[in-house]
Amino acid sequence: MKKLFFALLLCSGIAFAQKPVFTQAKVKAATVYFNGAEITQSAQAVLPAGTSELVILNVADYINEATVRIGAPKNVTVLSVQFTRDNITENEPDAGSPALTKVRDSISLLETAIQRIGLERTSEQKALELLDRNQQAACKESGLSVDELAKLVEFHRNKRKEIVLQENTLAQKQEKLTVLLNNLRSRLNTNITKEPNASRGKLVLQVMNDVAGNVPVELSYLTSGASWSPFYELRAENTTDPINMVYKAQVVQQTGIDWKQAKLTLSSGIPNQNNVAPLLQAWFLRFGAIYQPYNNSNAVLNSLQGQVAGLNIQKSKYAPGEESSVSDYTTISENQLSISFDIDVPYDILSNGRQHSVTLKEIKLPATYKHYAVPKLEKEAFLLAELSDYSQYNLLRGEANIVFEGMYIGKTFIDPNQTTDTLSLSMGRDKKISVTREKIADKSGTKFLSSYREQTFTYDITVRNNKKDAVSLTLKDQYPLSTDEKIEIELLKDDGAQVNKETGILTWELKIKPGETKNVRISYKVRYPKDQVIANL
Repeated sequence: MKKLFFALLLCSGIAFAQKPVFTQAKVKAATVYFNGAEITQSAQAVLPAGTSELVILNVADYINEATVRIGAPKNVTVLSVQFTRDNITENEPDAGSPALTKVRDSISLLETAIQRIGLERTSEQKALELLDRNQQAACKESGLSVDELAKLVEFHRNKRKEIVLQENTLAQKQEKLTVLLNNLRSRLNTNITKEPNASRGKLVLQVMNDVAGNVPVELSYLTSGASWSPFYELRAENTTDPINMVYKAQVVQQTGIDWKQAKLTLSSGIPNQNNVAPLLQAWFLRFGAIYQPYNNSNAVLNSLQGQVAGLNIQKSKYAPGEESSVSDYTTISENQLSISFDIDVPYDILSNGRQHSVTLKEIKLPATYKHYAVPKLEKEAFLLAELSDYSQYNLLRGEANIVFEGMYIGKTFIDPNQTTDTLSLSMGRDKKISVTREKIADKSGTKFLSSYREQTFTYDITVRNNKKDAVSLTLKDQYPLSTDEKIEIELLKDDGAQVNKETGILTWELKIKPGETKNVRISYKVRYPKDQVIANL
């Protein structure tokens, strides 16, 4: 009985003392979130019967160990899973590329050879300097016969020739090796972008196998080393056709492993977000600093130059023939919490921290074009594209490049978190619409009435359409408002503008024919104590 017990103990010890089984994992798919990615990989390993240790190489450098999921056949039981970046044994196989390893070894050998040749050339140069010094010293010595001096000169000539030829041979050899070294370094830099990265991440599995043989393994986990952001390209050829919008994604990953021919899914969800429902607490008011809202007179114009109210993409209402073929490879899924883009075309995303552009969808957006001008702030008119019913497209927040009539105009920003019914996209400045704003001297001036100063301001705004087509233009100006009872303001003339008395903004909706010029006038009066100064008038 004791012999049987020791035999079983010995066999068990031998089983656990077996060397680890190493295998390489290959990336099959990746679901990329705004702040991370879920990576799915596969591997093959030849496992013995019984209990053994399986080390899976080529996983991400940093992973959330709690999210690791392992899939294996029914005859294999996974006893434990551990993530590590340490070496398992001294005999651990190199996870790097054999081709890159060969190039690096060749570079090391060439660098050693070039260094050795450099030392030999230095020795030859020193010998030549010593030979020249000895000749000069010998020639200065007296007592040498003509024959002895002739022999000395002949020796010096032959020896110097020998040294110079040897130094030239070494220089040519060094030059050839240097050219070869530069070629290998160039190949290394090129292949680094092609060969998969060698990550330090490893999954160590304790498994129990019923039958020895080849075992397929599937694994998935979350890592923080990847992200993506929406990006758009808006192209318009004229002011009559729809806008061609390309919905793109900028994908960045530094997981330590290259994704080769991987199936991509992009999700707007946040996997590590706190999922605990919030609870309201009592709201107590207390005295503190008074909040002063920021007021910017350029807000209206700046909103058109840099900010755009949102778009949203889902299924296009247009026929499939109207869309580019790239749309056929992307499936958009929307639920209550996020939007996902499943891409059927496999992609290569290298772990180099650079942005990789992925095209998701192409769609035509019907737009109504109009012009917009605020001559008080800008002496040029802007072309706007207005999109109605834009909520059907379900877009995410992101930057957009604008290309109009084949020319790059600039960037704008698409923000879906808006409540307006119409989306306005600034398509850039239209040089064929001239706008001027001039102060009328004989209608402006200052009067002194008793203790008050009264100033009148009158401006003429002129708009000319130099285009071949009629245009619709929204023209805006403003008059000042008072927050002090000592400052009295009166709007004298608005030329039929829509007047917003709360903001002081005047709006004209103009229809201008080709070659037509239109004028509007604004005039207002400001009355205030003459011993006071208004700095921003």
